[in-house]
Amino acid sequence: MTNKPLKLTRTDFETYHEALAKRPEADVISRAVMTNGVDAAATDPAAKVRLHREFSVELPTDQVTNQKQSGRCWEFSLLNTLRHQFEQTHHVKNFELSQNYLFFWDKVERANMFYQHIIETADKGPNDREVAFYLKMAGGDGGQWPMAAALVQKYGVMPAYAMPETYNNDHTSAFASTLARKMRHDAVILRDLVAQGADEETLTAKQREMVGEVYRMAAYSFGEPPATFDLEYRDNDKKLHYQADVTPQDFFKDAFSVDLDDYVVVTNSPDKPLNELYRLASQENIVGGKQIQFLNVEMPVLKQTAIAQLQDGETVWFGNDVLQQMSREQGFLDAKLYRRAALFGIDLEMSKAQRFAYHEAEVTHAMTLTGVNLVNGQPNRWKVENSWGEKNGEKGYFVMSDDWMDQFVYEVVVHKKYLTDDQRAILAHQPVELAPWDPLM
Repeated sequence: MTNKPLKLTRTDFETYHEALAKRPEADVISRAVMTNGVDAAATDPAAKVRLHREFSVELPTDQVTNQKQSGRCWEFSLLNTLRHQFEQTHHVKNFELSQNYLFFWDKVERANMFYQHIIETADKGPNDREVAFYLKMAGGDGGQWPMAAALVQKYGVMPAYAMPETYNNDHTSAFASTLARKMRHDAVILRDLVAQGADEETLTAKQREMVGEVYRMAAYSFGEPPATFDLEYRDNDKKLHYQADVTPQDFFKDAFSVDLDDYVVVTNSPDKPLNELYRLASQENIVGGKQIQFLNVEMPVLKQTAIAQLQDGETVWFGNDVLQQMSREQGFLDAKLYRRAALFGIDLEMSKAQRFAYHEAEVTHAMTLTGVNLVNGQPNRWKVENSWGEKNGEKGYFVMSDDWMDQFVYEVVVHKKYLTDDQRAILAHQPVELAPWDPLM
């Protein structure tokens, strides 16, 4: 189809001006928006009523964590779910696990995976969409639940005091940009070696050397992970517990009664066929590690599984688009929090499937569900533990309307026992491979 380009004229602008002048509310709205900003002028005051902080199902949690200026929410949320379990089984409050420890290993493992992708796609040009995706994502902080689970399965966990945060964990931009530059520099070398006909032994040796340099960068920036640590904590009865020379792998195996392979990422991505299993291999961070798989279902199924897990006393990792309809200060997540369409007199309505298809929807954050309010068995609001510190929301906790859940929550991580037999059977299917740039990335 060919279409003659629209050239705007003075007549068009006069028409627009006359139409605006005929709107009796224009002057009032203009003053409100210019003086207060779009969101303040569009805020629905009734949101405070909808987001009342009482929950019929509420798990015992306390202090929140703080990822600060980093994109590590996916690690924080998994470690939050694990620490809540440890706190309940070992009767201790606020036992924080080391985010730095997992972050170190992710940088090393993910660099290795990046080099592998570069070698495998060396026959494609640098402007090929897949190659360009890998180059664009180099050095990034973001991730998925299966990536964090893969790190825990291989390296275990340790208390935060055993490998505490550093400046570079809290402010990752300088390290990330340096690492990205190095990885792209190395990509040139690896692609040139392939073009020159280098054999597998030569490529592997160069890849191993490059990963060693990333290891050094991470050690300088975050510290080198200790092989063992002394486990020390005082429980709620003030009893001191001590165990010397514990490995992170043994600590996870002995202190956490959880098999991460028993959990599944349940998604609602209606731009794709439902009741299908999908895989996002491009995002996997450990060679031979846990695959990134999604079971795509209707939204009511996603919510039912999350509610069941909460009712059984276990918190829920969930992926969402936190940048939509959110008040950081108040800790509100409500699909009608800002009535921007009504403010401007425009139509902004899109279905969830349309938002995925037209790049309006994406997973930008991970948080933890710690409660839900049920009325006649149906949810109307959810309690959310964030990882932005205590100065956001109510001591770091947010409240989410069920409407926001429907619109902007895309995945939850739940135990397989909350699925039906038919849904569990789908997990045995060969997954459909997603493009690297799929919005679920």
